[in-house]
Amino acid sequence: MTTNTKGTKQAGEVDRRHALHLLKSMLRIRRLEERCAELYSAMKIRGFLHLYDGQEAVAVGVLEALTKDDAIVATYREHGHALMRGIPASAILAEMYGKQEGCSRGRGGSMHLFDEKTRFYGGNAIVRGGLPLAVGLALADKMQQKNRVSCCFFGEGAVAEGEFHESMNLAALWQLPVLFVCENNLYAMGTALKYSESVMDLTSKVMSYDVSSAAVDGMDVLAVEIAAKSAVEAIRSQGKPFFLECRTYRFRAHSMYDPELYRTKSEVEEWKGRGPIKTFIEKMKGQGTLSDADIETIEGDVAREINEAVAFAEACTWEPIEDVARFVYSERRMP
Repeated sequence: MTTNTKGTKQAGEVDRRHALHLLKSMLRIRRLEERCAELYSAMKIRGFLHLYDGQEAVAVGVLEALTKDDAIVATYREHGHALMRGIPASAILAEMYGKQEGCSRGRGGSMHLFDEKTRFYGGNAIVRGGLPLAVGLALADKMQQKNRVSCCFFGEGAVAEGEFHESMNLAALWQLPVLFVCENNLYAMGTALKYSESVMDLTSKVMSYDVSSAAVDGMDVLAVEIAAKSAVEAIRSQGKPFFLECRTYRFRAHSMYDPELYRTKSEVEEWKGRGPIKTFIEKMKGQGTLSDADIETIEGDVAREINEAVAFAEACTWEPIEDVARFVYSERRMP
């Protein structure tokens, strides 16, 4: 087993085309989430809403390491993962509106985005709910001798749950190709990590299961990309699981209902100074890779995409009342 709690090597220079791609990817997530907050306040989106602002580098960096054949399992804070996986912003917003053109026919909402075509298996509302699902997907791939990786995203709060340990143990015992990505944003809902874990280095949690691990700065998209690619290469070559801790921070409250009394505004502002989009732009401009004109062009493209997605969701249709019992029972018939 190899454990690296100090992170990966320093991310070096990146070519212009890739820099444009990474920046646009992060901005697509940020602008989508900002619009979701506005639509929720306007009561266009109902129910629970958990936003991803601040953690964009994790979804973007990790997805760069995966192929279209790999499976993705996420949490209820999954809009960014779904967008990066290839689910259109229009289908995501239609789902959050509750319209039948949404990726889950409007039945899942914000926390249950799903798309079989892109092998995006949720969107899970239950903390740690996706971990055993990812283990099952990887087991199926191994039994069918398919060279795939099942990538499971979860927060640090899941590490305290029994399913985390059960999933880690089975993945190691059966030598399954699972990439466990812990998005450690320091607050499991409203409890600081230091109050819930006696050992705050989460990579140490998997040592007893003989699972290889690494920790990385989750606010640095290049560092995350390097770490994720290294982890995926190890999984594909060894056929064993890997635990990647991305140390990040969410800028918004846990959900739209959260009064956010557990942390100070100054702490949030301090972390915003290390924001993944802000620091990436500064780095790329400092290297002469990107210009203000590039950023303006990307912002314009993203704004158009989000505006068109909102218009699409507004124009979508409600599922007819006659279909209320549809999908409750399987419609398939045994031969």
